[in-house]
Amino acid sequence: MSRANLNKDPDEVAAMFDGVAKRYDLVNDLLSLGRTKAWRKAATKIIAPKPGMKILDLAAGPGSSSEPLHKAGATVFATDFSEGMLAVGRKTRPYLSFSKADALNLPFEADIFDVVTISYGLRNTVDYPKALAEALRVTKPGGRMVVVEFSHPTWRPFRSIYMEYLMKALPAIARKTSSNPDAYIYLAESIRAWPDQAGLAAAMEKAGWSQVSWKNLTGGVVAVHSGIKG
Repeated sequence: MSRANLNKDPDEVAAMFDGVAKRYDLVNDLLSLGRTKAWRKAATKIIAPKPGMKILDLAAGPGSSSEPLHKAGATVFATDFSEGMLAVGRKTRPYLSFSKADALNLPFEADIFDVVTISYGLRNTVDYPKALAEALRVTKPGGRMVVVEFSHPTWRPFRSIYMEYLMKALPAIARKTSSNPDAYIYLAESIRAWPDQAGLAAAMEKAGWSQVSWKNLTGGVVAVHSGIKG
């Protein structure tokens, strides 16, 4: 897959992430200029994990997003659609609970999770409004969804520079550091095609989430959206 569109083939997306699984965390750190850890720390603070909480982490990849939630004492279900990602996660973080799950058809009963979260995976689903609705189904009344996703920088001059970086510098870096550079060309294109902060908030509200808000990180390069199940 080299072009981002709203009709993503699930098997194609899964195969793409299978191909980058082994170096996924390393390449992401390089491509974000080292900001990945800071963004994860900010998202964890918003999730506010604690003992007794049951958290579903969608598109968890090798578990880097699940790890701080687990360390805080929460019961974390790390899920992903990519077998390659799950295999790397089980090898590198055997203390986490990994399972395969489709965000559009979750294998869980309704109303069981305190928090459902997804980091940088919502835009890779074939139908992200359906994924938002499915997350709502499995969340307890009063529970929350936290979406961490690349977004649109709020300062226009920086936004132009950032988009140029995505389409030119990012693929060049990926060709030197990744075994599957096409995956990162897709990444750049999918970010450009993704709704802005207000657009995603509107989609969450339409799916049934209430009190939707967001926090911009690094000037809006990433946004953390939160919503509550009424």
